[in-house]
Amino acid sequence: MALTKHKRRIRIKNRIRKIVSGTEARPRLSVFRSNNEIYAQIVDDVSGKTISAASSRDKDINTAKVNKTEAAALVGKALAVKALKAGVETISFDRGGYLYHGRVKSLAEGAREAGLKF
Repeated sequence: MALTKHKRRIRIKNRIRKIVSGTEARPRLSVFRSNNEIYAQIVDDVSGKTISAASSRDKDINTAKVNKTEAAALVGKALAVKALKAGVETISFDRGGYLYHGRVKSLAEGAREAGLKF
């Protein structure tokens, strides 16, 4: 029986999460992508706490006149600024079962430009 797109992504996500885990020294940047928005958060999996988060729905990120890929880059930059204020410089990137392409790649590059290392 063929897998649906969603079940396939969940299977890939679980395979990635076996390997990628966030610690206090190197937390995990987790990405979720919906049809219209993109969300990212930096998580310490050991203590189960979210260190910082950003999304294209945030009021301080103006995504009115940009396309979704450019909005993802703005989210990555905003997340990196919040993370650097919280004292996080190095992270592990968790693409959440999505291909490293398009909006996910744009978010990662935006975070790198703003100073996060991964």
